[in-house]
Amino acid sequence: MRVALTIGDFLERAAIAYPTRAAIVDEPEGPGSWGTLTYGQLAERAAALAARLDDLGVPHGARVAIISPNSARYLCCFFGVSAYGRVLVPINFRLGTEEVAYIVDHSGAEVLLYDPEVAATVAPIEVAQKFCLDASSDATLFTPDPDGPGPLPWVGEEDATCSINYTSGTTARPKGVELTHRNCWLNATTFGWHVGVSDRDVLLHTLPMFHVNGWGMPYATSAMGAGQILLRKVDGEEILTRVERHGVTLLCCAPAVISMTLDAAAARVAAGRALPGREQVRIVVAGAPPPSSVIERVETELGWEFIQIYGLTETSPLLTINRSPKEWDALSPAERAKKLGRAGVPALGVRIGIDADGEVLARSNHVFAGYWDQPLETDKALAGGWFHTGDGGYLDGAYTVITDRKKDVIITGGENVSSIEVEDCLFSHPAVAEVAVIGVPDDHWGETIKALVVLRGGAEVTEAELIEHCRNHLAHFKQPRSVEFRTELARTATGKLQKFKLREPYWVGHDRAIN
Repeated sequence: MRVALTIGDFLERAAIAYPTRAAIVDEPEGPGSWGTLTYGQLAERAAALAARLDDLGVPHGARVAIISPNSARYLCCFFGVSAYGRVLVPINFRLGTEEVAYIVDHSGAEVLLYDPEVAATVAPIEVAQKFCLDASSDATLFTPDPDGPGPLPWVGEEDATCSINYTSGTTARPKGVELTHRNCWLNATTFGWHVGVSDRDVLLHTLPMFHVNGWGMPYATSAMGAGQILLRKVDGEEILTRVERHGVTLLCCAPAVISMTLDAAAARVAAGRALPGREQVRIVVAGAPPPSSVIERVETELGWEFIQIYGLTETSPLLTINRSPKEWDALSPAERAKKLGRAGVPALGVRIGIDADGEVLARSNHVFAGYWDQPLETDKALAGGWFHTGDGGYLDGAYTVITDRKKDVIITGGENVSSIEVEDCLFSHPAVAEVAVIGVPDDHWGETIKALVVLRGGAEVTEAELIEHCRNHLAHFKQPRSVEFRTELARTATGKLQKFKLREPYWVGHDRAIN
């Protein structure tokens, strides 16, 4: 017997096994907060959304875009859209109108669901159906039909597209990563197994849900009936408060969130207040490896377990995991932190390789189907039967170590930024003749964006004016934090920018070209 693996399985199991258990606690300050919902209620609202899409004539395979901070409605959409045969297109809510419009258009989305916070951003965007995710749309989208249970979960092919997640990548325009139901199902179950998700867990949603569908953790925790606490905006003290209030045991985040939490913890200690969650919380980190001193502080100051993973949007994302094994129990916190700074060993079903140029390659059931409507880019990424990550690294025994990025992506605060996109924006300023955008180390954000600019002859412009120019065209997190004026930029004999030479002076004293 062969039964298709679809993400509807996760909520279906929760509704059967834990129908009366509290599933989610919505952000209390969110617009039209849903408060606390059981898994039975969550399943009913997901089915209601699917029924409304049926009524609107949105067929299976159609794309439904969503742009919103974390919310209960967002979690419901994971299942109400994909579990019933449509394709979810999660969009970074920090993007500007032009960027969102491109994704909606490129994906061919027929429906756009948006949070009131981004109403102004999406107002000019033309799409067949558009709904605001607040109390005003609940009757239309999420209210169960009193005359029936709603549609049955979609029974489809596991190789059908579950979501299209847009990533900055190495091109000026983001690429749409097609993740199949099989990709998402196996990623979620493998991830959940490796970090030990159980029905006694409580997940705090510190990771934005648009980030590779919350890394698949919403699927994993739903299947096990774990509690899920929705956090709309990340704040260090608020994280500690939620851990304390709800008995949080698990959270996923970028390194910048760790810094915020450690700062808040230090302030609590200085004020004589207790720190919650000692010896109960697991914190899973990805985006860039934090310094070993930060990893050590997670254990010694917070008392939390630090787990590092490595992956990309194209790999659903789990490729490697670094969780302290029992063999490290006798090590000092400093020694253990140094070992935890590596990307980790391959997750179940993953093969890692390093090619002759030092690029990290991967094979896995989690690897995506391809880039939406970009077959040439797909062929390039999957050449030779391996996924080419674009990251440089090496193997330390079984452990993968990431040393730099072969592709020009800057990771700042856990967000991927295409240097090419920022360069294109700066090139549009009439005073700019040449520009190279690079990532430079930053203790808080991991990296910040620096623009190296050569001006046109006779042109004058200030650093503040160029940053303001970017502010008018790019999302806030993509804007350069600093601009340095140069008379020339390092290039090869054929005219190609040598970004590794441009980056070198800023990374002196660092053992790898990422932070």
